[in-house]
Amino acid sequence: MSVGQPERITQNRIVELFRDELGYAYLGNWEDRLHNSNIEEALLTGYLQRRGYGAPLIAKALHELRIQVNNYHGELYENNQNVYKLLRYGVQVKEDVGDNFETVQLIDWEHPGENDFALAEEVTVFGNREKRPDLVLYVNGIAIGVLELKRSTVSIGDGIRQSLVNQKKEFIGDFFTTVQFIFAGNDTEGLRYGTIGTPEKFFLKWKEDEADNSRLPLDKYLLKLCNKERLLEIMYDFVLFDGGVKKLPRVHQYFGIKAAQGFAKRREGGIIWHTQGSGKSIVMVLLAKWILENNPNARVAVITDRDELDKQIERVFNEAGETVKRTSSGRDLMSQLSQAKPRLLCSLVHKFGRKNVTNFDAFIKELEGQPSPAVGELFVFVDECHRTHSGKLNRVMKALLPQGVFIGFTGTPLLKKDKQTSLEVFGRYIHTYKFNEAVRDEVVLDLVYEARDIDQKVMAPEKIDAWFDSKTRGLNDFQKAELRKKWGTMQIVLSSSTRLDRVISDIVFDFNVKPRLASQRGNAILVATSIFEACRYFEKLQKTELKGKCAVITSYNPQTKDITTEDTGANTETEKEFIYKIYTELLQGRKTETYEDEAKELFLKKPAVMRLLVVVDKLLTGFDAPSCTYLYIDKSMQDHGLFQAICRVNRLDSDDKQFGCIIDYKDLFRKVENAVAVYTAELDYDTFAKEDCDVMLQSRIEKGRQRLDDAIESLAILCEPVALPKDTLQYIQYFCGNTEIPEDLASRAVRRTTLYKGIVALIRAYANLADELEAAGYNAAQIAEIKSAVDSYLKLREEIRKASNETLDLKSYEADMRHLIDTYISAEEPRSISPFSEVPLIDLIVETGIADAINSLPSGIKANKEAVAATIENNVRSKIMQDHLIDPAFFEEMSKLLNAIITERKAQALDYEEYLKKIAELAQKVKEGKHDDTPCSLNTPAKRALYNNLERDESLAHCIHETVMTYRPDSWRGNDAKEKLIKQRLYDVMGDEQEVERIFTVIKQQGEY
Repeated sequence: MSVGQPERITQNRIVELFRDELGYAYLGNWEDRLHNSNIEEALLTGYLQRRGYGAPLIAKALHELRIQVNNYHGELYENNQNVYKLLRYGVQVKEDVGDNFETVQLIDWEHPGENDFALAEEVTVFGNREKRPDLVLYVNGIAIGVLELKRSTVSIGDGIRQSLVNQKKEFIGDFFTTVQFIFAGNDTEGLRYGTIGTPEKFFLKWKEDEADNSRLPLDKYLLKLCNKERLLEIMYDFVLFDGGVKKLPRVHQYFGIKAAQGFAKRREGGIIWHTQGSGKSIVMVLLAKWILENNPNARVAVITDRDELDKQIERVFNEAGETVKRTSSGRDLMSQLSQAKPRLLCSLVHKFGRKNVTNFDAFIKELEGQPSPAVGELFVFVDECHRTHSGKLNRVMKALLPQGVFIGFTGTPLLKKDKQTSLEVFGRYIHTYKFNEAVRDEVVLDLVYEARDIDQKVMAPEKIDAWFDSKTRGLNDFQKAELRKKWGTMQIVLSSSTRLDRVISDIVFDFNVKPRLASQRGNAILVATSIFEACRYFEKLQKTELKGKCAVITSYNPQTKDITTEDTGANTETEKEFIYKIYTELLQGRKTETYEDEAKELFLKKPAVMRLLVVVDKLLTGFDAPSCTYLYIDKSMQDHGLFQAICRVNRLDSDDKQFGCIIDYKDLFRKVENAVAVYTAELDYDTFAKEDCDVMLQSRIEKGRQRLDDAIESLAILCEPVALPKDTLQYIQYFCGNTEIPEDLASRAVRRTTLYKGIVALIRAYANLADELEAAGYNAAQIAEIKSAVDSYLKLREEIRKASNETLDLKSYEADMRHLIDTYISAEEPRSISPFSEVPLIDLIVETGIADAINSLPSGIKANKEAVAATIENNVRSKIMQDHLIDPAFFEEMSKLLNAIITERKAQALDYEEYLKKIAELAQKVKEGKHDDTPCSLNTPAKRALYNNLERDESLAHCIHETVMTYRPDSWRGNDAKEKLIKQRLYDVMGDEQEVERIFTVIKQQGEY
């Protein structure tokens, strides 16, 4: 049985795969090779020479490339983008001053096989800190891919995080200026891919030929993605620089565009159905770019009904170096199309309409008789093609542009009533990517649903206390008391007969108790029935804690003429007067568009500042806000409109957003059981199976119970192998190992990470259901058992973290975890649970003494002398290993002292008090980083490190220190020339090249240099 094989075996197999099956040349193991670079100039020069370029052009092209690669003043995104342009379009250089520019193509895009594909392994890169990617892929000597491999028992996430760390400036960030692909993989999870700057959660998974199960998924998808033709195709046609974010295509985007390319070549129209949130706008941009580049006569007009996409199209094309014209009206669009340029245009669909047309059919015939003379081969992209575009406005466009090839984009399947018109206008489906596929591929989040009958929630004042207790059942007493203070007027508000007041009370309460809302990492949208009702909601919200943190966004734009005929003479406001008053007050002289843009920007980027948007129709299509977690619907909706609205909350965000939540005040889904078909029997089931068209909405409570049960079961399975009696010591031994063996702690790192993540999942699942455990079907005994398990696992988390000295693990989880634990977990011994204490145990020993430090440990640890010893020893050893490179001689001595103390303890040569005294003294030395007899003149860590590593030669240490301080250039680390300058000065002092190299490794670790 051969499972859980070492990473080395996997790597050997993958190297063979690239060499024997993909045809890459093997450059060797470069672990000990000096001067590894992302531009291997000898390889690139050799390729360019074979392509017929002369030495002067090659030299100048390499010089231009190096300028962009080594731009130390730019950020990685900017530098990578500039390098990408040189790779894609070539380098413009002159052989001589008076000559014309020539283009040196670094890659032959048209003939992939003519390029030199190669890989090297264990590529040691010397940046600010040395790093060693497992495999680097080169095209013509240019590093375009990095692959981190893990053994089958280690998460791909570790490989992804490794590359993310490597991209930082303080490590080898400059190496990634040429890199286009970042891969991570293992034999069990397969392959993930991203590019520079891609966060871990957005690393993608390829999916193709799923029925083929003939080999490991890692091998299968490396063969798919790193095939020479496809790798260059993705680099050339599918890379996007979008507002500071570099993007690679998801698999459905790639195949959707590939299918659309075939339609475009045949000048055939069609419909691309990619579900909401799956990135249709990216497909639009990449497809338009491809059409314009591959058809010199082509022109593209993008017609949308949302200003956001109009602006995004303009921005993305500008970043890609393409000129785009945003037209101001339908007439302007027609005028632009009658000229040869611009080739790319954007227009809002409503600008095609004509008011006061009494006979629409006659109007269309008139247009058809006088079509606009568009120049070139016109392709018309129509966003959300199932709506107005299937109706009158689309008929106008077709009449005006009869020669245009219309390609429609939609996030929903077509209803039967739309089907015939849509197919007449656009043609058949080009490519589909359905909602259930996107959820399965983790492109979008699950949607959970909750119906709230607000009118029946509180009918009498005497029920308010019961309602409050029900809503706050998961909170501790302190939290309840604080909420009661904030809600002093709750009885008045909830006793009101006004329905809007009750909805607002319900929503504001959610902002206090629902984990993602209360932590201020998520926000929400409230959908109102009308502009008048939206304004009433907004006015009432100004009397709550959401004042200043909400906005109203509708189609209304205040004009004086709106109210000139509204004065009734009575002391009352008409609806129009009320709307006008609200808007003039909130705009304060600004344009409506400016106000809305500011509100949307805050909602997107600062959810803690803009918590709630009140809307009617706007923002319910095409508005992508990852922070948006809750959608409150107080408006009758159906079909496409409803589907698009609920998809506002399904965008991926940080890890604490596990689903999008729909709160329904209109009983839109009365018959929800396990799932809800958003569309009725009117759906086009002739074309697709019914399940393809269903949007699966899961009951929030049912889904919550499933998550909670799964979290408890996962932790139980993880901890099952812990030896009896399963006390603190046994848990420490299982998750941390033997303190006498330093490698034990490292070897159990994955096990501890799994534990931490499992407990995070448990806390979140519990918090999401804490006030509704009974409603979820748990009885009193089960609820008590769950609460006990949560408390026990939280204490275990703290014990293991303390024992392993991992006080800052999983930082991305800590903000919302702090809130969840503070809010939902009631601690009987509040000070015994300090999961966010960032004070290392070794610091506590030094600052407060050994007794107080032990007393600060979790109760499970301090009750057991063996557990106390193991915890202290792990913390001291961790500090030694962490700082070893800073002062190798000193910390090697400290390591030996620690081992001696442990040996004495194990042999029972020390009583407990004497052991504690010795370990405290050692902790003091390790923390201070110096011996008691260190000369006072060595008053900085760097001087002391030199002294310890120069056989305690005080004068030589001072001399070396002064030499480095005098001759070190700016930004010398990682720069070979500058490092050699320092080494030369050190050689003048030391006269021994090997000694210079040895002490230079210490010097590089000193922060003060």
